[in-house]
Amino acid sequence: MRLFSMYGWVRSRHMMGIRSKGLLNAPWAGGVVLLICVAVAMLLANLPATKLYYHSLLETDLSMMIHSPNGYINWIFPKGMTIEKFVNDGLMVIFFFTVGLEIKREVVSGQLSSVRKAILPVMAAAGGMMAPALIYMFVNHGTMAANGWGIPTATDIAFAVGILSMLGDRVPVSLKIFLTALAIADDLGAIIVIALFYGGDMELMCLLLAAIIMFGVYFLNRMGEKRMAFYFVPAILVWGLFYYSGVHSTLSGVAMAMLIPMRPRYKKEYLFHKMRWLKSHLLDPKYIEESDDEFPTAEQRFYLRQMRRLASGSMGMSYRLEHALSPYVTFIIMPIFALANAGVGIDSIRYFNIFQFSPEMGSVGMGVFFGLLLGKPLGITAASWLAVKTGVAVMPEKASWSMLFAVACLGGIGFTMSLFVDSLAFGDQVDFVNRGKIAILMGSIAAAILGSILILLLAKKKTN
Repeated sequence: MRLFSMYGWVRSRHMMGIRSKGLLNAPWAGGVVLLICVAVAMLLANLPATKLYYHSLLETDLSMMIHSPNGYINWIFPKGMTIEKFVNDGLMVIFFFTVGLEIKREVVSGQLSSVRKAILPVMAAAGGMMAPALIYMFVNHGTMAANGWGIPTATDIAFAVGILSMLGDRVPVSLKIFLTALAIADDLGAIIVIALFYGGDMELMCLLLAAIIMFGVYFLNRMGEKRMAFYFVPAILVWGLFYYSGVHSTLSGVAMAMLIPMRPRYKKEYLFHKMRWLKSHLLDPKYIEESDDEFPTAEQRFYLRQMRRLASGSMGMSYRLEHALSPYVTFIIMPIFALANAGVGIDSIRYFNIFQFSPEMGSVGMGVFFGLLLGKPLGITAASWLAVKTGVAVMPEKASWSMLFAVACLGGIGFTMSLFVDSLAFGDQVDFVNRGKIAILMGSIAAAILGSILILLLAKKKTN
């Protein structure tokens, strides 16, 4: 989950000594809210008074049915849309859109903007995806559970960076930046996996129409169009076409994010010139004298509005949307996603036996749990070691291999994207889906505990 500008947070708070103020700005706040929603979902799914209503609510049909008077036309839209599907295929589009904006920003001007910057986190992310997938396939090859290999390959940046923030200065800043860049590259990998391996039968005509619309949006971008309505309406159309195309509809959010302009409306020279002019009028002595009893005056409000408009237009639409959407994604969309997807009925204890295995069914629990707990840190560390030893990348500043491994353990916190892939991998196979959810929760908690303990031990050893 990539909800705030994590790299920007790490750099500004730790390299410049600035601290966020308020609960909503705390990097761990989103993770805490998600954990609360997971607990609430588990209660709703298991309390006798609520479990029936909980599952019935998620299965409530939201599709609109249109009938013609003569009965020849019967149209249902969106087809098969339940509340649970609305959350996973509708609201999650905004999450993936935000992910796409952050990936684009990092590729254009951030930690993935050059080969030198990107090589270590990209290779580490690749290793951190391959090793869990191999562990899962080793356990489940040839079984009915084999399709879930993508579940343990994801990293949840909100939880990982939240834990790093609570550990304070025990972790070098370079490793915090490394983990955030790795998680962004991991997101890109997860999107590719979903697009290639977890779609349905494709409707090429829908994809062709979506491609035509996106080409039109790209043309508008190149022509310098920066009004949001010209991007919002096509985004709705592209989502609908993706929904019926067989490619998961959430990927339309990523595709549209890549087409959002990053160039600002106003250039630097115009901004500075106009700001100086507005400031000179705002600080005019006659307005200052008049504002003793009323501040701001009508004239001052005019100049302040102009400054706000100018400041907004001096940032690209992509940056503005990422900043505006992030709090809503963190504190509304992701909690709703957790409420809708983390509710597992525990009336059968078999879901918690992650070591249960059969030659026919395999073991979703073992594959996911050990993929997150062992596969992630081993894959990240091995790929990083290979990149550094071959000379294609350099070790993060003031970092040791033991501390890098400890931080890599936090990469085993899968949660959001893992839950999402779990629902895609097994669909209506409720038993597998529930086993995957429990294993994701247990594996993520175990990875968080292991990583935190190792970091604390290494930091204590260093100070002694």
